[in-house]
Amino acid sequence: MIEQVKLHATISKLEFGQRLDQSLTQLFPQYSRSHLQKWIKNRCVTVNGAIIDKAKYKVFSGAVIEISATSEEKECWEAKDIPLNIVYEDDHILLLNKPSKLVVHPGAGHINDTLLNALLYYLPTLVSVPRAGIVHRLDKDTTGLMVIAKTIPAYIHLLAALKNRIITREYEAIVIGCMISGGKVDAPIGRHMTKRTHMAVHAMGKASVTHYRIIRAFRGYTWIRLQLETGRTHQIRVHLSYISHPVVGDPLYAGRCGFSKGNSEHVIALVRAFNRQALHATMLRLHHPISGVLMEWHAPLPEDILELIHAIQADTDHINNH
Repeated sequence: MIEQVKLHATISKLEFGQRLDQSLTQLFPQYSRSHLQKWIKNRCVTVNGAIIDKAKYKVFSGAVIEISATSEEKECWEAKDIPLNIVYEDDHILLLNKPSKLVVHPGAGHINDTLLNALLYYLPTLVSVPRAGIVHRLDKDTTGLMVIAKTIPAYIHLLAALKNRIITREYEAIVIGCMISGGKVDAPIGRHMTKRTHMAVHAMGKASVTHYRIIRAFRGYTWIRLQLETGRTHQIRVHLSYISHPVVGDPLYAGRCGFSKGNSEHVIALVRAFNRQALHATMLRLHHPISGVLMEWHAPLPEDILELIHAIQADTDHINNH
């Protein structure tokens, strides 16, 4: 579907000195950065009437930005009857508890079996909202809370809130190894140099900060709660692997880690059979995009993680009592 796009904005003092593509991403959050970069390259963007075709052009306050382009970003996604666990809903947003094995957005290998397809079936009007209202993602095998915007104003507001780090997201995870204290991981994350599907900590990555604290320590494992300051791809999984405490069951970042000496055969079998990362988005707090009211939601741990916790706890108790 081709759409004619006419956009107009003025650079503020806060954006002075930024790259053009970075400023456009903040001014027009309904479009992806890659899409805006394509428009710049195709000479669809002017600054004070002059065509600028370099994404790295530095903007200045008071400059008038105009975009005249065509967009093919709105794809013809298929609505699919996939069950949704809706935690809260009003006229502007809905909160859902995403299950494991559900991909959020269509892509290679997942065309019509994603959360986006399910949302379009549940609420067909989401076809008019960018990305069917999805403002942030969870990995396919990560469970827990996600917020969806039902209207374009709500979508724009929530995107801005995410960028400005005023949406609080907390997770719980079972990690390999015995942590002795909580802490913070402040390490930049970017695409892995050689493994296309992996992310990694490296100096050229984007600033990434994860806070964590211990809920309960077990023999060979630790149950922790985490809070994101930033929202990079695979951030929690990469950061925990970086500090040598990868998430149990993580197929990308746990490596050969897995079992502590002395764990029971039952625990070893359960960990080996755990077919996803033991990571759950347990709390989400935000100001409502329209009313401004502070709202907070919680999602309890799913059964598979609870079963894992109970087994590890029983194993730890057994060792401590003998």
